[in-house]
Amino acid sequence: MISDIMKIEVSEQAQKWFEDELGIPEGKGVRFLGKVYGNSQIHEGFSIGIDVDEPILPIGKAEYNGILYFIEDADDWFFSGYDLQVVFDEKQNEPAYNFIEQK
Repeated sequence: MISDIMKIEVSEQAQKWFEDELGIPEGKGVRFLGKVYGNSQIHEGFSIGIDVDEPILPIGKAEYNGILYFIEDADDWFFSGYDLQVVFDEKQNEPAYNFIEQK
């Protein structure tokens, strides 16, 4: 488990995308997770995935407009040592993910 709770920041444009595209039901949130396939700033062969889910053992969470954005303890292997910044990529018309090394 990460010693310090990781921070999650989601830009306003990214929040709007999640709200519009995922139709998140009450009581659920957006889970960020590591998945096999693709690449990320921090792992070759693994990329970030999203799911609409309920938190069980979150290691990081943030709430915007009543929607919880979170990362589960089970995904510590992917996010360990980093905070997550979610922005909106205008060219791809989808969220983009930046990993900020924790100090």
